Amino acid sequence: MSINKNHSLAEKARSFTLLSCVAFGIVAQIMALTFYGVSNTKQLIRVAESAAMQAAMSAIHGADSLGFSREVMDIYNGLSDEEKNAVGTPAYLEHFSSIDTGSDSTYRRLINMLAGTKEYHNVYAVYIAMYDEQNSRIVYIADADDIDGQGIKPGEWEPVNKKGMMKFLNHNDSRTLYDIAWIDKYGFLCSVAVPMKDSAGNLCAFMLVDISISEEITLMVKFFFQLLIVLGAVTVLISYTQNKRIKKGLVEPINRIAQASSDYVKHKENATGEKSFFSTLDIHTGDEIENLCNVMSTMEKEMLDYETNLTKVTAQNERIETELSLATKIQLSMIPHDFPPFPDRKEFDIYASVEPAREVGGDFYDYFLIDDDHLCVLMADVSGKGIPAALFMMISKVIIQSCAMLGTSAAETLNKTNEAISSKNQTDMFVTVWLGILEISTGKLTCANAGHEYPVLKRSGGEYEIYKDKHGFVIGGMEGTSYKEYEITLEKGDRLFLYTDGVPEACDADNNMFGTERMLAALNESGSGSEPPSLQDTLTNVRSAVSDFVKDAEQFDDLTMLCLEYRG
Repeated sequence: MSINKNHSLAEKARSFTLLSCVAFGIVAQIMALTFYGVSNTKQLIRVAESAAMQAAMSAIHGADSLGFSREVMDIYNGLSDEEKNAVGTPAYLEHFSSIDTGSDSTYRRLINMLAGTKEYHNVYAVYIAMYDEQNSRIVYIADADDIDGQGIKPGEWEPVNKKGMMKFLNHNDSRTLYDIAWIDKYGFLCSVAVPMKDSAGNLCAFMLVDISISEEITLMVKFFFQLLIVLGAVTVLISYTQNKRIKKGLVEPINRIAQASSDYVKHKENATGEKSFFSTLDIHTGDEIENLCNVMSTMEKEMLDYETNLTKVTAQNERIETELSLATKIQLSMIPHDFPPFPDRKEFDIYASVEPAREVGGDFYDYFLIDDDHLCVLMADVSGKGIPAALFMMISKVIIQSCAMLGTSAAETLNKTNEAISSKNQTDMFVTVWLGILEISTGKLTCANAGHEYPVLKRSGGEYEIYKDKHGFVIGGMEGTSYKEYEITLEKGDRLFLYTDGVPEACDADNNMFGTERMLAALNESGSGSEPPSLQDTLTNVRSAVSDFVKDAEQFDDLTMLCLEYRG
């Protein structure tokens, strides 16, 4: 009779555990999918809004986008209904033939900007358009995909959902404009819009960014099945474990405690190391047996506290090392490291390297084409070390690049960067920056220095020499700082070397600094051939000279270098 009761209780426990796990799995599945879908959609909308705002700012300040929008819409509004209905035909496009789409036209500048935004943010589409409220149509003005002649042309239109159109036209500047809808031609899209208004506040057009939701749905389906498999496996495991524990805990509790006591004594007599006996019994009978087990577990736990604390410390150290390794990978991915960086551009060459003193650091360099004839090059050093400096570095890099891409001068770029960083700088951190914008066709290099190290210049056939330029105050140090710029004309074969203070201030075991003189000597090593060393060899010479000087001394600062050669 007793056996039957125990068996019945075990069966009930098994059924209850299984049903509870299934119910929990269903609820967890629903919550996980809901959270995954909502968070991913919000993230996509934030990415699209950022891209749209950047593109709108570039379009308004970098080209006469508002005037161009009025020109396209004036032609469109002047067409008859019959002429509008011929969209997609050569005859329809002929109505817009008066629009200048040449290489130096406003339209060409617009689609270049839009294409750059599309590629940088990796979105589905970037375009400028206006709505025909009366006919529920979207009239395209400029499409990033038309950069190769395959996109939608100015003046072409497509029907749109009236509800989504009115949401954009009746917009409120205080909220994000977006609409998620199924479009037969393009699939499931999320469209984010930024209104483009003239100085009088009149709406001229919308900057729109589309992101494909279909790909996100595919990921959600994949996530659903993966989660289903995991929850199924966990359900089976928990059900089996719980039933086994309950059965053993109710049927043989005294025997388990007695066996644990015997094993514990033998283990201590043999002194074979620390091992848990009572704490793993997990007995919950609600009587004196449970009290006895708790007393024995407490005694055992106090004896094992020292070993447990050591295990926790070791685990924490391993977790910190893993997180620092991941932070290093994330930071290095923000810095360009493919050389040559622009294989199709023969007018110049660049090589650079960065070596953090810790797992992550605050030094960084960057180079990017503002347009086909302007190359931006910068070298920067954030105050402090470690993860705070790495975070400040990534923020500074993004802000500098965003300001430079607006097409402003070197000094204005630093002015805008300092304004953005200083306005919300609550950590009292700062960054030194040397920034130059090279006009590739002429070799004119416009530079500005925000408290950074002097650049090093090498004329063709000459040697590397320090170029003592004008220094401004550090970025983030004080609001309202105004930076001045200067010009250097580069000839064919000239080189420019940029670095952070980690190079000249590297110290040996006696705290002697490497210095600029040793740095120049390493730069001017001619090598074995008649031709000057390659850019990579030049940086290798400097790094080797630093290593030979400091020997086994600890590296306290980041070592970052960049060399630019102008080839005319």
